[in-house]
Amino acid sequence: MSASPPSEVDWPAVPVAERAAVGFSRLLRSAGISLSLSSTISFVEALNVVGLSQPSPVYWAGRSTLIQRPEDIELYNRLFDAWWRQRQSGIDIVSVPQPVTVMLDTDDDKADDADDSQTEEDDDGEIQQVRFSRTEVLTNKDFAEYTPDELNELNRLLPQLRFATFRRRSRRMRPAKGRGDRPDLRRTVRKAIRHHGEPIARAYQCQSTKPRRLVLVLDVSGSMEPYARALIRFAHAATVARAKVEVFALGTRLTRLTRFLSNRDPDAALQRAFPEVKDWAGGTRLGDGIEEFNQEWGIRGMARGAVVVVMSDGWDRGDPAVLGQQMERLHRVTHRLVWVNPLKATPGYAPLAAGMAASLPHLDQFVEGHSFASLTHLAAIIAGTDHNRNSHPPSP
Repeated sequence: MSASPPSEVDWPAVPVAERAAVGFSRLLRSAGISLSLSSTISFVEALNVVGLSQPSPVYWAGRSTLIQRPEDIELYNRLFDAWWRQRQSGIDIVSVPQPVTVMLDTDDDKADDADDSQTEEDDDGEIQQVRFSRTEVLTNKDFAEYTPDELNELNRLLPQLRFATFRRRSRRMRPAKGRGDRPDLRRTVRKAIRHHGEPIARAYQCQSTKPRRLVLVLDVSGSMEPYARALIRFAHAATVARAKVEVFALGTRLTRLTRFLSNRDPDAALQRAFPEVKDWAGGTRLGDGIEEFNQEWGIRGMARGAVVVVMSDGWDRGDPAVLGQQMERLHRVTHRLVWVNPLKATPGYAPLAAGMAASLPHLDQFVEGHSFASLTHLAAIIAGTDHNRNSHPPSP
């Protein structure tokens, strides 16, 4: 039942250690052992060190990098024996880029019936198909299709983003390297002391800048639940990457999550934040939530001159007129008002939802938020380095 690759296909060359690690990881997953992509990468690095010539180093390399739970060790031992015997039998999983068949004997008494299993392997064995790809590309995959392991892998990818933001002029002055805005008398006099009081080298000051505050408002209603799991990880990565970040969850109520997401460990941060969101996967009252934010935090100072990002699909059970009024009010005090809608990537999408249509005229940018690639684009927008005209809202 082995499948061979068609001869006319030009398969890309893949390092031996990488193919072996991915193939064996797929076998473990098919048997029910939970693995992350980072574990497989660590296994590849270990194989590059110990090699593939002897079973013992390979066994311990896999056990130390792939197995997280003691209860998986027994199953791991059986899978490794089957995988290694398959390589020794002449069908090398490592060198075959297409799916191959591994005969995994699930009989506990296989040692006593070794001779019989060779002749009756079709009856006594369980067929496991091993598939692998050169890399697991998550960049353009929709968050709604992510598995729990892929969501955990997102925790490793998000810190790679550059969480900068627009900057604004500060009242403070800083030393200028060249000729600045005005003379720096203190530094000039200090330098003059070295030359017997003669101000030969003159110093200058220039206006300093500081980053604008970033405010993230995440819709956690039922319609956003498949995407909120990934977007809250984006909010955590932004919170720990820089200062002056505020995060709110919005469903039927508004919940401030900033201090719960301040832990650098993403798992610990999410475990603290989730119990605080009482309306997770519930209803949506965007207008009332934005009104509460404006009155309690935004207009009072948090949103003034800030970059505010609303992450929502625009579905609202409240009055759309209230949402439109509050978004207009919020837009007047912000430096930049961005709306992230995961549904925008859907072919043929149009902002016909009442809440989305009411908010659209008051936005500076309207962008997608369904994949890691779209979050990379969002990070560039927040940093002020994106100049893509297609991200602006259409004219009403």
